[in-house]
Amino acid sequence: MTVTDQTTTVVPALEARDIVKRFDGVHALNGAQLSVRPGEIHALLGENGAGKSTLIKVLTGVYAPDSGTLWRDGEEVEFPNVRVANRAGIVALYQELSIVPTISVAENILLGEQIPSRGGVVQWRALRRRAREQLNRIHQKISLSRLAGELSPVQQTMVAFARALATDARVLILDEPTASLTDTEISELFTVLRSLRDEGVAILYVSHRLEEVFELCDRLTVMRNGETIVTKDVADSHIDEVISSMVGRSAGELYPDRTTVTTEVALEVANLDGRRVKDVSFTAHTGEVLGIGGLAGSGRSELLRILSGAQKHTAGTITVGDTTLPHSPGVGRALDAGIALVPEERRTQGVILGATIRDNIALANIPAVSSFGVVDGARITDIVRKGMADLKIKARSQRQPVGELSGGNQQKVVLAKMLARKPKILLMDEPTRGIDVGTKAEIYRLIRELAAGGTTVVAVSSELPELIGMSDRVLIMHEGRISGEVRADEADEEMLLAYCYGKAETDDHDA
Repeated sequence: MTVTDQTTTVVPALEARDIVKRFDGVHALNGAQLSVRPGEIHALLGENGAGKSTLIKVLTGVYAPDSGTLWRDGEEVEFPNVRVANRAGIVALYQELSIVPTISVAENILLGEQIPSRGGVVQWRALRRRAREQLNRIHQKISLSRLAGELSPVQQTMVAFARALATDARVLILDEPTASLTDTEISELFTVLRSLRDEGVAILYVSHRLEEVFELCDRLTVMRNGETIVTKDVADSHIDEVISSMVGRSAGELYPDRTTVTTEVALEVANLDGRRVKDVSFTAHTGEVLGIGGLAGSGRSELLRILSGAQKHTAGTITVGDTTLPHSPGVGRALDAGIALVPEERRTQGVILGATIRDNIALANIPAVSSFGVVDGARITDIVRKGMADLKIKARSQRQPVGELSGGNQQKVVLAKMLARKPKILLMDEPTRGIDVGTKAEIYRLIRELAAGGTTVVAVSSELPELIGMSDRVLIMHEGRISGEVRADEADEEMLLAYCYGKAETDDHDA
């Protein structure tokens, strides 16, 4: 049953009532409701496919609803296109920011209709003054003359905010704004968002990171299957309740039961050195899920790149089964030995966004789909069909471009192309980053199924609960070295965090 918030008489800055949107007869939205107040940060939550993206596109004029109404400051409105929505003060900032890297910060802030000109000549002094005014509103001291492409990810996000404010945006819609930011940059972003809230700006915040929602947001709305399930104050909710609303099951069901790990050594790493990795040694067993954690810069991702052959190492050995790999073997030799990597940056390293699902999977498996240099289309079809079925990839067909898929389904395509190689050792760097809770549960299930079938999974994660929940054993890295090792069923977050900072939980902190 859909539950909406009826507890306040405050006129919403933006409201959607009973929105219906169909594609090919399928309901993407089915009576969806949303009400965002002035001066609040409102989280919009739900699994991939819950309807969040479609609702945002209705709110911003990308799609016209089949039925239902939109209301702006208490008046019914229609947005036939994005420009009309922008003029009404509604601006969406997406994960892939529309920053023009080859022009200055000032020009980016006042891009398009906002650039002051006289007789077709740009008034540069006025442009810089207006751009600085917008940066001052969000307490940023970014150089106006710098090329936008030279900025850090958080600085580019701030420039995008300044541009939105220059258009007199009163409703900001943010889609996964922290996906590429460090913890320090996230803290800086939150400070800016709170200051905008205090100015009366309404902020709709879309994120899969529930910890952020509970730190930052005032209210939340959960969607499932195109419907609004609940809207309530964040202070009156908790994470487990939100997860249950999103996926229709309890948070405790996210992680499958652990299976029995064999004593057979599948991977042995001895005295491995790299740019950040220092004298790392460990073993992983057949059918084991080995979690690796650590703070950013601890060497955890570099370790996976070295193991996969994507990065050279300066000392040490890597042994798969009874075979010791040559020094810095390269990706091809590592793959031949049975080591496959699912990288952290799936959009830039894991898939070709403009290519189809079929082509992405086929290109990674040319030996398996060709004979004597001739590609066999029937083999490709079989491999792709199996991968899509096993991983439950949601797509129109094999020939849908990967760039059109949700983040979770893009991750599944990366997995499908690697699993088609039947690896002995599957390396996964942040396997659930940027995907919803429901898809996370599917990834955890898949990891367990692979382990039960004899695959060794080595997975890096920044999330301590995830490390504990999905792993059999956890290694923690600190400044390039392994600082702690523990069985997952004996670990807790406090213990792992102590290892992350290079101290055992029982250390004498007063020493």
